[in-house]
Amino acid sequence: MNKESKLSLKPQLPRGFADRGPQEIAAVDRMIEAIRQSYELYGFEAVETPFIEYTDALGKFLPDQDRPNEGVFSFRDDDEQWLSLRYDLTAPLARYVAENFDRLPKPYRSYRAGFVFRNEKPGPGRFRQFMQFDADTVGVPSVIADAEMCMMAADTLERLGIKRGDYLIKVNNRKVLDGVMEAIGLGGPENVGRRLTVLRAIDKLDRLGVDGVQMLLGPGRKDESGDFTKGARLDDKQIHTLISFLNAKTHAENLELMKGLYSYRSETSQEGLSELIAIREFCLAGGYKDDRIRVDLSVVRGLEYYTGPVFEAELTFGVKDERGNPVRFGSVGGGGRYDGLVARFRGEPVPATGFSIGVSRLYAALKLIDSPIVSSADATAPVVVLVLDRDQIARYQSMVTQLRNANIRAELYLGGAGMKAQMRYADKRGAPCVVIQGSDERAKGEVQIKDLAEGARAAESIVSNEEWKAARPAQISVPEDRLVDAVREILARHAPS
Repeated sequence: MNKESKLSLKPQLPRGFADRGPQEIAAVDRMIEAIRQSYELYGFEAVETPFIEYTDALGKFLPDQDRPNEGVFSFRDDDEQWLSLRYDLTAPLARYVAENFDRLPKPYRSYRAGFVFRNEKPGPGRFRQFMQFDADTVGVPSVIADAEMCMMAADTLERLGIKRGDYLIKVNNRKVLDGVMEAIGLGGPENVGRRLTVLRAIDKLDRLGVDGVQMLLGPGRKDESGDFTKGARLDDKQIHTLISFLNAKTHAENLELMKGLYSYRSETSQEGLSELIAIREFCLAGGYKDDRIRVDLSVVRGLEYYTGPVFEAELTFGVKDERGNPVRFGSVGGGGRYDGLVARFRGEPVPATGFSIGVSRLYAALKLIDSPIVSSADATAPVVVLVLDRDQIARYQSMVTQLRNANIRAELYLGGAGMKAQMRYADKRGAPCVVIQGSDERAKGEVQIKDLAEGARAAESIVSNEEWKAARPAQISVPEDRLVDAVREILARHAPS
């Protein structure tokens, strides 16, 4: 065997992916439950689709359209058909609805949660795998369905512990921007590619600012790593028109005025503005004022399939990260109307709209503000029963079974180490207490229970090792038949108030 073959394989996480520990999993589970309750309150029901779909079923709505595995993770099956990991939860829903169209009630209201995957360049806060939680209404052409999505988004953020005033649901309409692009000469099928480049450039306004967007609307932009992104190659006049449009004041009192003042009064943009006015009226009727849901013409959403109203959930508060640097999270969710997505399968119009919460991104934001939903105490760690005598392991297992039968989390130490190492293990596990029985205790028909949390506090005031041995802080002896009751008393003492 040569030297190279003896080398260990280097454990290394792929770029753009992250491991999750028990605390994060528990916190995300609580978030998922809160979101689920909000969606169900609005009458949505659960559905689940697989991680993998046929690539042509997902469609090419992400950047880089030259080959199937640009933007998505794709592979060929043994029948030579392309399969892809889903890049969102909306395209798979469209396939599901089309495949089960006749048996589903219309309108069809559903929600689903799960991981999605993007084959894109990772960076700070940008992952290739992340979790989303979507709700969609299929079969309603009226923008009242879009207004409902915005209202539900606001309610869901508040249920997750985000205070009113710390978020904003921003609404726009693709038809308005489509009308502007028609006015600057980007209408028609021959300009589809350039329109998408424009949309994706504008979608980066919060992250890159006006200057960065102007570069992407023009020749292109080189990022900090040196990578160059091709621009839409618009001229100065076209760029000026788009930037002026994005900077337009769009408070409620301006909407009717905008309908009359647009120099590019295309029928498309006028229809989009009328829909925005209707959405605002629906939201006001439901008690959702402009401080919660507001029109913002800079919202475009980067996916190609949106056909009408689009919306984003933005966090407006500022926080600092672990290094003290200011952090602004911006968008943590979004969605919009996609009337053509189901129609791809059926050849007839099928109106649909939906909203998606970026669970992974929102978790990071809630963690920084110490939101109770992610910072509340996790489930109590298990009580550890130590193994001091290997020939008595069946007896120790009986103690573990007694605790589990009483619905107390418990585990038998399964390693081969001595008592000190077992205690260190219990400490590392965060065990509330350990159960100890050596030959002396067994002869008396007793067990010793050491309260680790109380013991750590008491030990802080003990100076010498001799004093510690004499005091044996937070360690009690009880008859074996009182094991469960004694452990319960210790758990109750440390239970959250």
